[in-house]
Amino acid sequence: MSDPRCVLEQVFFPPITIFTRLRRFSTVTFFRRETSEKGRRTFIHRRFFSVTVIIGQFDMESTHGHMRSIKLWPPSQTTRQLLVDRIVKNLTTPSILSRKYGLLSKEEVEEDAKQIESAAFSAANQHFEKEPDSDGASTVQVYAKESSKLMVEVVKRGPRPKEDREIIPDLLSDHEFVFDISGGRRAFIEAEEAKELLKPLKEPGNKYTKICFSNRSFGLPAAHVAAAILSNLKNQLTEVDLSDFVYRRPEPEAVEVMRMFSSALEGCELSYLNLSNNALGERGIRAFGDLLRSQENLVELYLMNAGISEEAAKALRDLIPSWKKLKILHFHNNMIGDGGAIAISQLVKESPVLEDFRCSLARIGSVGGIALAEALATCTLLKKLDLRDNKFGTEAGIALSRALSGHANLTEIHLGHLNLEDEATIAIANALKTSSSAIEALEMAGNAITSEAAPAIAACIASKQDSLTKLNLSENELKDAGATAIGQAVEEEEFGRLMMVDMSSNAVGSGGARILTKAVAGKPGFRLLNINGNFISYKGIEDVREILQNSPRMLGPLDANDPNGEDDDDDN
Repeated sequence: MSDPRCVLEQVFFPPITIFTRLRRFSTVTFFRRETSEKGRRTFIHRRFFSVTVIIGQFDMESTHGHMRSIKLWPPSQTTRQLLVDRIVKNLTTPSILSRKYGLLSKEEVEEDAKQIESAAFSAANQHFEKEPDSDGASTVQVYAKESSKLMVEVVKRGPRPKEDREIIPDLLSDHEFVFDISGGRRAFIEAEEAKELLKPLKEPGNKYTKICFSNRSFGLPAAHVAAAILSNLKNQLTEVDLSDFVYRRPEPEAVEVMRMFSSALEGCELSYLNLSNNALGERGIRAFGDLLRSQENLVELYLMNAGISEEAAKALRDLIPSWKKLKILHFHNNMIGDGGAIAISQLVKESPVLEDFRCSLARIGSVGGIALAEALATCTLLKKLDLRDNKFGTEAGIALSRALSGHANLTEIHLGHLNLEDEATIAIANALKTSSSAIEALEMAGNAITSEAAPAIAACIASKQDSLTKLNLSENELKDAGATAIGQAVEEEEFGRLMMVDMSSNAVGSGGARILTKAVAGKPGFRLLNINGNFISYKGIEDVREILQNSPRMLGPLDANDPNGEDDDDDN
C-alpha cells in the first residue's frame, strides 16, 4: 500500500493553473503573484509537494521594473493566517481519504489547523536559524513538508467526539525533540563542520530525543566530535537514524566509525534504530555490538540495503538481548540467503508483537522460506508482510499459506516474484479467504499464475470486498479466462474502496480487457487500471477507451500492448 501522503497530495492539493515565471532567480521557478492595493508588496505563491504555500514577501523597490531584494522567510502574520485558512478548507473537503477515515467538520479542524501551522512554522524557523544568510528557499520547503505531514496525521485520526477534540500533543510538539542533519546534498562531513553543525546538541537543557545523521558521511575526525557529544546525550535519546552515514569510506575506517558511535550510544534506551544503507556485513554488525547489546526495548529496526549476509544475520540475532517489544522489522535488499533467513526466523519467533515485517529481495530459497513461514505463524498481530523477490517456490508457498490462515489483522500482503505457481497461489488464496483479515493491498505479481488459480483468487478478493483498495496480479499468465474471473469478482458494488487493479503483462486479450474495464468503470474512488503489456486488439483498445470516456485518467498507458499478439476471441 502506498504512503497515504501520496494520495493526500493529489486529493487535497490540486495543481495551480496560473503561474508567472519570475526571471533572474534560478532557485525559484514558478510563482503566482498578487499585488496589494499600494503596489509596494507582492505575495509569492510556490508549489511544494503539490501544496500551495505562500512563501514570503518581496520588497518592491524597483528600478525600471526590476526588483532589488528578495526575502522568502519569514512570512508575515497575514500570510501565515492564509495558510491556516487553506488547511481548514483542505481538511474539510470531501475526498478519497475522507471516505476512508471520515469527513472532518470545520469546527473540529479550526484549532488543528492553527496548531499544524504553528508546528510547521517552528520546525522551519529552526531550520532557518542554521542558515540565516540564505534566501530562505530551503526553509520554505521544510514549512510545506511539515504542514503536509501533519495534515496527513489529522486526516488519518478521523473525526472524534466533541469532548475529545484536542490534537495529540506529541504530534505537534515533536519537532522540538528532533535533530536532523540529513537535509541538503549527500556529502562528507569534516571535524570543523561537525562541531558547528552539532552545536545545538551541546546546549544545556536541550530536549532532543531523536537524531538523524543520515546522508552525511562521517570519517574518523568528525566521528570523534560526534561521539563526544552523543555520549553526553545518550540518556535522553529514544530514536537514532544512522542510515547511510559512512558511505564511500574505506572499510577499516567505516568499521572504526561505527564502533565509536556504538560506544558513545551504548546504554541508550531506543525504540527506533535505523542502520540502513551502510555496507555493514558481519564486521559492521559486530562493530555496533555495544549499542545492540544494550537494547531491550526496540520497537522499530531498519536494516535495508545494509550488506546483511548470513553471518551478519546470525550476529544480529545473538547481539540484541530482547525482541519482545519489536513491531517493525525491515530487511529489504540484503543477501541473507537460506542460512540468514533461518537466523532471522529465530528472532521473528521471539517477536510476539511484530506488526510489520519486510524481508524482500533477500535471496531466500525454499528452505529459508519454510523457516520464515513457520516463524510468522507465531506473529498473530502481523499487519503488513512483504516477502517480494525471493525464490520460495511451491513448497515454501504452501507453508506460508498455513501460517497466514491464522492472521486476522493483515492489511497488506506483498508476495510478488516468489515462484509460487498455481498450487501455492491457490493455497494462499484459500487461506486468506477463510481468515477474517481486512486486507487492503494484495500483490501476487510475477508468480507464473495461470487461469487455473483464477477462481481461487477471485473468491479470495470477493471475501475482502469491504477493505480491498489495491490488487496487483501483473506479470502472470492469467489470460482472458483469468481476467474474466477477476473482473466478475470486483464488479460488485461492495468494492467501493477499490482504487487500483494491475493486470499488466498477463496475455489478456480484448474480451478480458473489456470485462476488467467495465468492472471498475463505475467505482467512485477508483484511480488506475493497468492492462499494459497484453494482447488487446486495436478495436479492443477503442472499446476500453470508450467505456472510460468519462474518466480517461483511470486507464494506464498502453505503450507496451501488442495488438498483433495472441489475442483471444474478441467476443469472449
